[in-house]
Amino acid sequence: MKKQNLRPLDGITVVSLEHAVAAPFCTRQLADLGARVIKVERPGNGDFARGYDQRVNGQSSHFTWINRSKQSLALDLKRPDALEALMQLLEGADVLVQNLAPGAAARMGLSWEVLKAHNPRLIVCDISGYGADGPYRDKKAYDLLIQSEAGFLSVTGTPEAPSKAGISVADIAAGMYAYTNILSALLLRGRTGEGSHIDVSMLEALGEWMGYPMYYAWDGAPPPPRTGASHASIYPYGPFEAGKDVGDGGTVMLGLQNEREWKLFCEHVLLQPALAVDARFDSNAQRNAHREELRALILDVFKAMDAAQVVRRLDAAGIANARVNDMAGLWNHPQLAARQRWCSVDTPAGPVQALLPPGVNSAFDYRMEAVPAVGEHSEAILAKLGWSAERIRALYAEEATL
Repeated sequence: MKKQNLRPLDGITVVSLEHAVAAPFCTRQLADLGARVIKVERPGNGDFARGYDQRVNGQSSHFTWINRSKQSLALDLKRPDALEALMQLLEGADVLVQNLAPGAAARMGLSWEVLKAHNPRLIVCDISGYGADGPYRDKKAYDLLIQSEAGFLSVTGTPEAPSKAGISVADIAAGMYAYTNILSALLLRGRTGEGSHIDVSMLEALGEWMGYPMYYAWDGAPPPPRTGASHASIYPYGPFEAGKDVGDGGTVMLGLQNEREWKLFCEHVLLQPALAVDARFDSNAQRNAHREELRALILDVFKAMDAAQVVRRLDAAGIANARVNDMAGLWNHPQLAARQRWCSVDTPAGPVQALLPPGVNSAFDYRMEAVPAVGEHSEAILAKLGWSAERIRALYAEEATL
């Protein structure tokens, strides 16, 4: 079936006072669905995430990831003319997203209470570390700090030391809940004709993701132990090195879920069927209690095979498994290539490959447009608001934009 050109959020305008990860991740997904996203940045350097690193042809890896398909409007919001331009934009906008410092938007006159008087259909989404009230309201919140506060570090790492996630899980969680809440608010506005206010907290977003360990520790019970990349309560379930004797150096992740799979694993992978009824290993509880002995037995078998041979045995036995890929492995993953999940996106430093958003939709293609330079769209946006060329030049002269 031929896809239509209409995307779900075509015609929706989103204005975002955003930086770092949480809000930009939210608004990029809105842009993927067709929304016009106007990213308001500081003149000069713009979003400070532009300077995190220079890994993508001199550009930041974080910024390249979450800022495609947006327009950049550079404004110094401390200047009255610049704030006036922003208010003009908001009068005709559908959504405002902001993750400025606590209270900063309200001090500029951009609180929900003020804005809804100017545009009753506007949806305002505030993203913060701890929420709009409570004793932690004004506390600074970075991703690692929220991982700590939400208990994530207590269940991640090894028995000897906690570890943070290798990605910004608290920011991503907040961005995802902001995104889904905005979609819900747009649906609700379609019924009521009125906008709404959304208050997304990084702590509450990551707290939702911590539901399993919280309930595991119900009523004062011991929490899940830190077990590195292994499962906390099922064994064998985790990474095992292969090929030590053949120079392969690969690592295979495998996971057994039940006693039937344990029997198959012993018979067809370890080629030691007697282990299935060995008293040390004949239940998950026993295998957990004798982890080190069982691990040594598994590694002794795996050391004579390369990782590909181990995977073939596991597949033949119907045992869940995966290769432990690095980033090069993900870039070159055969499944992503086979499903044609990569496309080219322009940036100020030239085109880069980008992974299409999750979810293949039969009705439309995602919007996959350029990552903007700071203030690249300032003149066009202000001109569309009715500003004369002379007034735009005056704004530039005052260094309020670009």
